[in-house]
Amino acid sequence: MKRTRATAALMVSLTLIAASCGDDDDDPAAEEETTEETATAPAETSAPAATSGPAETSAPAETSAPAETSAPAETSAPADTSAPAGDVDYMWTPNPDLLAGAEGQVNIVAWPGYIEDGTNDPATDWVTPFEEMTECSVNVKIGGTSDEMVQLMQSGEYDGVSASGDATNRLMAGGEVEPLDIAEFSSYEAIFDGLKDKPWNSLDGQPMGIPHGRGANLLFFNTEAFPDGIDSWSPMFEPGSPAEGAVSVYDSPIYIADAAVWLMATQPDLGITNPYALDQTQFDAAIALLEEQKALAGQYWSDYVVQANSMVDGTVLAGTTWQVVATYAQSLGAKVEAVKPVEGATGWSDTWMLSSQAANPNCMKLWMDWISSPWANATATEYFGEAPSNREGCGLTADPDHCTNFHADDEAYWEDVWYWTTATEECLDGRTDVTCVPYTEWVNAWSELRA
Repeated sequence: MKRTRATAALMVSLTLIAASCGDDDDDPAAEEETTEETATAPAETSAPAATSGPAETSAPAETSAPAETSAPAETSAPADTSAPAGDVDYMWTPNPDLLAGAEGQVNIVAWPGYIEDGTNDPATDWVTPFEEMTECSVNVKIGGTSDEMVQLMQSGEYDGVSASGDATNRLMAGGEVEPLDIAEFSSYEAIFDGLKDKPWNSLDGQPMGIPHGRGANLLFFNTEAFPDGIDSWSPMFEPGSPAEGAVSVYDSPIYIADAAVWLMATQPDLGITNPYALDQTQFDAAIALLEEQKALAGQYWSDYVVQANSMVDGTVLAGTTWQVVATYAQSLGAKVEAVKPVEGATGWSDTWMLSSQAANPNCMKLWMDWISSPWANATATEYFGEAPSNREGCGLTADPDHCTNFHADDEAYWEDVWYWTTATEECLDGRTDVTCVPYTEWVNAWSELRA
């Protein structure tokens, strides 16, 4: 990804943080701009609950409905939908059956930076072409956490969502999202096979969403503190490194899985084969490791701008990060590099899903097909800083090396990336002789750890 693009995307992060975490009493119409935010790595996955329902979280008590957007008097298709405006070949033609029934608007819950209409950057707009081709006005509600997204979708006020795996599992289990007829989505065929039919986007072989993009949670290190480089999570969990006392830790219950990844590699006798499937003994070992980590930590972060600034001023020397944060910090002069350690990593794979209560299902399906099409998917994921899901989009990125840098078509790279998933009592590794610790208990344990 070009650093200029990452820098521009991240410079407005304070605005997006204010927008996504704003007062619940704010005017909902002000919150529901067509596009409010800009690029960031996925927001923290704070406090997702087990599949039976979300735990109490800091999500807004009120989740106001989308601002009223009256549908056009007639929702008939534009005269020529196969010829996009301007000189850009958008490489997408709307499904005529969906287009004939388009409702005129769509209300979507999305991560910051996933729906951009040029408001934050005039050169960054994949909403306007969609609106012109479909006559579906796009209204977005920014979700600050996976937990908030689940609550918003449970309100029944939104047509769809871009969700990470620790939200998608709950949405599927709660009946909040609809199975898809893949024949309605022309873009699906070009999605990388490594992203299809996964536990976080399908149910019993039935696709429940369209993959958007993926990324790994990386290890950053200060190149002056580690002049020879490092390729292990060891500074995060073992004393004696140059980063001792200056380690940056992701502040979320989902980080317990990162400790489990380390234990998988260093304590095989524990028998951990999936960092989201921990029986009580394995879970207790992960929590004990995180208690020991406190002595090494200099920062617990959830605001990625704070982490990036700490990289720049050298107050943190190693830690868990996202590629987009490291790129931003480098653009500000930080002497850091980011790698995926040899032990593997956690990560995310986000999915567009259709609400089972959608008032505008045809416009939502059209959006899902559009955002996963080659041009739109390449543009959105490059702006955000992650690997695209559409293989044909790799030839369309502004940086010709984007897909290489983000390992979009390198399935071997993802073999040891454990995508965020909601832990349940039913062990996700297939064991039936034990009960695993559900995510509600992960939340409780993390709260005690951080108290």
